[in-house]
Amino acid sequence: MSIGVCYFPEHWPSDRWERDVELMAEAGLEYVRMAEFSWGRVEPARGEFDFEWLDEAVELVGEYGMEAVLCTPTATPPKWLVDERPEIRQVDRDGTVRHWGSRRFTCFNSEAYREETERIVRRFAERYADDPRVAGWQTDNEYGCHATVRCYCEDCAAAFREWLRERYGSIEALNEAWGTAFWSQQYDSFGAVEPPRPTPAEQHPSRLLDYYRFSSDSVAAYNRLHADLLREANDDWFVTHNFMGDFGELDAHALADDLDFLAWDSYPTGFVQDRRQGEPTADELRAGDPDEVGMNHDLYRGAKRRPFWVMEQQPGDVNWPPHAPQPADGAMRLWAHHAVAHGADAVLYFRWRRCREGQEQYHAGLRKADGSPDRGYREAGRAADELFDLGPVDAPVAVLHDYENLWATEIQPHSPDWDYWAHLRAYYAAIRRHGVQADLVHPDADLAEYDLVVAPALHLVDPARADALRSYVADGGRVVFGARTGVKDPANKLHDAPAPGPLADLVGATVDRHESLPATLETAVAYDGETYDYRTWAEWLAPDDAAAAATHESGVAAGRPAVTERELGAGAVTYCGVWPEPPLADALLADALDAAGVPRTDRLPESVRVAERDGYAWVTNFGSDPVEVDAPAGAAFVVGGETVEGFDVAVVEARAADLELG
Repeated sequence: MSIGVCYFPEHWPSDRWERDVELMAEAGLEYVRMAEFSWGRVEPARGEFDFEWLDEAVELVGEYGMEAVLCTPTATPPKWLVDERPEIRQVDRDGTVRHWGSRRFTCFNSEAYREETERIVRRFAERYADDPRVAGWQTDNEYGCHATVRCYCEDCAAAFREWLRERYGSIEALNEAWGTAFWSQQYDSFGAVEPPRPTPAEQHPSRLLDYYRFSSDSVAAYNRLHADLLREANDDWFVTHNFMGDFGELDAHALADDLDFLAWDSYPTGFVQDRRQGEPTADELRAGDPDEVGMNHDLYRGAKRRPFWVMEQQPGDVNWPPHAPQPADGAMRLWAHHAVAHGADAVLYFRWRRCREGQEQYHAGLRKADGSPDRGYREAGRAADELFDLGPVDAPVAVLHDYENLWATEIQPHSPDWDYWAHLRAYYAAIRRHGVQADLVHPDADLAEYDLVVAPALHLVDPARADALRSYVADGGRVVFGARTGVKDPANKLHDAPAPGPLADLVGATVDRHESLPATLETAVAYDGETYDYRTWAEWLAPDDAAAAATHESGVAAGRPAVTERELGAGAVTYCGVWPEPPLADALLADALDAAGVPRTDRLPESVRVAERDGYAWVTNFGSDPVEVDAPAGAAFVVGGETVEGFDVAVVEARAADLELG
């Protein structure tokens, strides 16, 4: 397990570089990422290349026993290029051109930009093809950051029409699939179809869903261009990309085949402020939400079912969330351990030194702006000293996650409180509160190896997907479905049968009615002799072959089934027709884990999580209060001990399920 850092030598005088690299090595760092925004420095004018400074930085990294991770610099093209070829810029939905002056303003479908991308990536790749100090590459930087996956320029309009032609074959098939008779939205040719630009009322949901698919596919194709060029130069390099947390515009699964592993950028104290429902607690503002961060770890591990990297780990305070509280002492080390426990093979802190210029001056580094050590430097060094080589995570549970379901429910949320990520996390967090590892996988993944499959919002279902789940259950698998499952077909149209549509015979029940509810209305169900709250969404179920397991106790649904269960030979299916609050989610998932024979802990303290990897259990405390760990007799603590202080970690050679916390 490796610790590394992101370094921008071009921001600092060259006579400082060797001392910087020496200090990285002294801290035990192993990887140094560089050059992601360097195009303007490498090519200050067309055809005039200056790689000597980067050569020197790579050489220094190698001299001090570390490896370089280089980046294709295409997120920030230089001004001269934009002046020469202004057509590379993106266009907003309202026709506004996105201008040079920051980053991520170029169109993925621009042939001009693809030409320039091929030219600069090939030049970088050929320069370092035979350099043993370069371990691998990050393609570009954070595809889609600043809401830039979807562009509405004429290049995208033309590419969208061709994408539709390949998908549907004929305009008649498109009209039928979308249902364009509604509001007279028929097309007489593919040439008549345009990107979904502003209209007085909402857009057609099928048209929007396909545009979201097309836009994500465009990024995947652009990424493939980078990956192919890099492998052409040296197929021993690894190729990855740094994705973002809870980011829904880009389908990470679609890029996974072109990458050796996935990486992502983790900023826990920012995420609890800008991409999660509810106000963060005081402890969360200092260390983040372990389940918000953990679910992203498990998404990027699960996409290829192999270890991932954290390519950017928060090193201290950051510049972009609404507020920038200093992380708790120990948090930067805690985050590295938490990532490794979830399957990370490397954690790189962003950045080495706080920048003295540009847009990120208020973003901390491991070192302060004057070069002196900040808290993150010491904590990164301590993590590097404590971590050790491990095998992969072996997760017994799969949580099904599909960006198309996210897009479809985002297009028609049916409630201002609906949030795909929050609903998914309601189930995921219940699994993690019982110390169980889970892979987030695509619904079409092979599920045979999992003891339990949880599908919180499998909104779009066709017969093939239903057949795969039916086979899994027939072979003894257990599935927990959540609300809004099987409502629509892949074209984003309602099925001609009640939800869950093609899954109804498997579930053994259908949805009689549904409602979305504000927080002002009472929402309660009875399950296993207890009363539990739910939120936002409720369905009234009509059991056929299934039995009612929970019943509505409030509102006009009172007395109607809210949760059903069905045993099918050695397999079983649970359907939860409400968005469960944590106590109900805990009860449902604890019962499902037990029925599936998955070892688990008792419910963990709110800010404490346990994760097992390769025979070791990590106890990560994201709260300020200490927690006591009761491990089996003879179990050895390799990091920490029986008392885990606030924002601290312990690692014990034991099964996670054998630990007791108090």
